[in-house]
Amino acid sequence: MSGGVDSSATAALLKSEGFDVVGVTLKLWPQDCVNRAEDKCCGPQAVMDARSVCAQLGVPYYLVDESGLFQRKVIEYFAAEYKSGRTPNPCVMCNQHLKFGVLIDRARQLGCDFIATGHFARLQRDPVSGRTLLLQGRDLKKDQSYFLFSLRQDQLERSMFPLGEKTKADTRDVARACSLRTADKEESMEICFVPDNDYGKFLRDAKLAQRHPGDIVDETGRKLGEHEGVEFYTVGQRRGLGIATGEPVYVIEIDAEHNRVVVGDESRLNCERFSVQNCNWIPWETPPESFECRAKIRYNHPGAAATVTPGADGVASVVLHAPARAVAPGQACVFYGGPEGDQVLGGGWIARSENPTFPRRL
Repeated sequence: MSGGVDSSATAALLKSEGFDVVGVTLKLWPQDCVNRAEDKCCGPQAVMDARSVCAQLGVPYYLVDESGLFQRKVIEYFAAEYKSGRTPNPCVMCNQHLKFGVLIDRARQLGCDFIATGHFARLQRDPVSGRTLLLQGRDLKKDQSYFLFSLRQDQLERSMFPLGEKTKADTRDVARACSLRTADKEESMEICFVPDNDYGKFLRDAKLAQRHPGDIVDETGRKLGEHEGVEFYTVGQRRGLGIATGEPVYVIEIDAEHNRVVVGDESRLNCERFSVQNCNWIPWETPPESFECRAKIRYNHPGAAATVTPGADGVASVVLHAPARAVAPGQACVFYGGPEGDQVLGGGWIARSENPTFPRRL
């Protein structure tokens, strides 16, 4: 329970359906983060709200400290990815290792059969294969299936998403009907451990990155300016480059090996071929040789028609039927398909672009 309306309504729904409910908040924040962002997920106010909801519902409540694991699996990963010139997705890692990782172990210790969260996603059992399938939530504006693509079958089998068939408005109605204090609580769209959504400042303040100047160059290698560190830039970025070229330029590549940020015309952001690694497949133990799908290259991307060809060692090649803008290494690419097009087939982490329209001349 994060202290928000979604997990509060989830607990209320399960209690009303006759389940024996136990509320658990994972304390994920190092103490200095808590002091800087008290209203964020699992901060002091959130813990107070979650505890209050459980008291109203008459269910036990536990606060479990997993800040050490969160530091190793999420925050250190977050910093390492930026230092390597990639754009991380900490929410996927938190789900994989904590909310559906260690929390399942804690559930067993408490004698619970399932874990339930306030994610807007749905689960179904495939009657033929017996596998648990992951589908988008009915409220496509709030759908969170993208962040769950890396969950294994043993994690999905022990999970419940009671809000999967509901809208956000429905969720608030459930909380209001139970007079829960979180019913009208504002939700945050930011990364939970990054105050003010300024990840660069967070990295500096947490001493996870420091200034190390390098060159900003064009595609020919011509120096246009200097940067303060590759981890403070992302593919597709236009603002904050500090260079004057007479026309708009964008970050088209981050060359961490040589400590360079490469900029170019907006057209150079277009990409139609790339590879993904560390793939996880949900409806199959072994995926088909190739398949058609809708590929989402980031959470707020609508998805694009694509052909995916899985290879060895969890790697797959993706060919988009039309070029997409700013395909960023390090981001998750999630594949959707099935009879209704709303089933998560799997996904992986974008490794590199194979874009023939971007010749390397450095």
